[in-house]
Amino acid sequence: MSTAASAPTAIERLAAQCAAPPGYLDTATVGVPPAPAVRALGEATRRWATGTLAMDEIDRDVARARAAFGRLVGVPAASVAIGAQVSTLLAPVAASLRPGTRVLVAEGDFTSLLWPFAVQQARGVRLRVVEHGDLIDAIDATTDVVAVSAVQSATGTPVDLDRLAGAADAHGARVVLDATQAAGWAELDAGRFSHVVVSAYKWLLCPRGVAFLTVRDADVDPDLLAHGAGWYAGEDPWATCYGTELRLAADARRFDASPAWALWGAAAESLEAIAAVGVAPIAAHDLALAARLRDAAGLPPMTSPIVRVERPNVAARLAQAGIAAAVRGGASRLAVHLYTTGDDIDRALAALAAG
Repeated sequence: MSTAASAPTAIERLAAQCAAPPGYLDTATVGVPPAPAVRALGEATRRWATGTLAMDEIDRDVARARAAFGRLVGVPAASVAIGAQVSTLLAPVAASLRPGTRVLVAEGDFTSLLWPFAVQQARGVRLRVVEHGDLIDAIDATTDVVAVSAVQSATGTPVDLDRLAGAADAHGARVVLDATQAAGWAELDAGRFSHVVVSAYKWLLCPRGVAFLTVRDADVDPDLLAHGAGWYAGEDPWATCYGTELRLAADARRFDASPAWALWGAAAESLEAIAAVGVAPIAAHDLALAARLRDAAGLPPMTSPIVRVERPNVAARLAQAGIAAAVRGGASRLAVHLYTTGDDIDRALAALAAG
């Protein structure tokens, strides 16, 4: 962190706006928002309570959030659809697969990614399940679609995105990437993949109920139908909200779900703040502190801000020390983000050493 003689860095300025308590190492469960996002959410609630919500302002908030998310993952706003959850955004992608389509997935991945594809087995979509570490090598000429998390939720294990994209391209397979545990700290080029889906309430510090889907081939894939199309999927939603004639947006907005109004001003504030800082310095901060935690705790190195600790009674010791962490897959999961400090790491290490 900065000294008295040096100006605060962009990360420090953003961290100062987040009210993360000492010892907060649980961003992989829920991120702590910056103050402007909290104020925006409060103002939206006030306007709802007083009957003064303005629809045009909400649309502008959605547009701001869509554009900022696009900047963070390297695609234009026209390639970004909005929604509330990973599974519902993926539903039309999975439902558009033809019977016989072969989908490769990793054992133990998060069910909101897996189940939209798994339920399609009832109509002939074929699911092939391999171990997480074997997934890229398992991509072959029989693979039509690969669905995998960029960073595994329970373990923090990252996928080599360069190898993934290369293997998929070599075999003509489409990739559906869940970047929920990556977007906000990892540099991503969503344009390399058919679809990238993100629930934004973790590393992107948005309210729960804000999610995004990038659609690389919305204008060229005749099988990709907007199965959940509603009024907000229209080219001009306020002008086409009655009648049976389909007037869907020409770009990824055809996959939009109607936004939960109060959330999107806050989402725009958080996303724009992260975009202003830049993902690269956030990654450097997060990964350096996570590496220090792993090294001091005697854990093997990994390029991830999620640290998994499999030791007896760890969760209880962390809780007693005031460390906010989670238990996933039978192990403690600690997550380092932009507001994490060296003192937080020291506190966690002391708790781990106490056993």
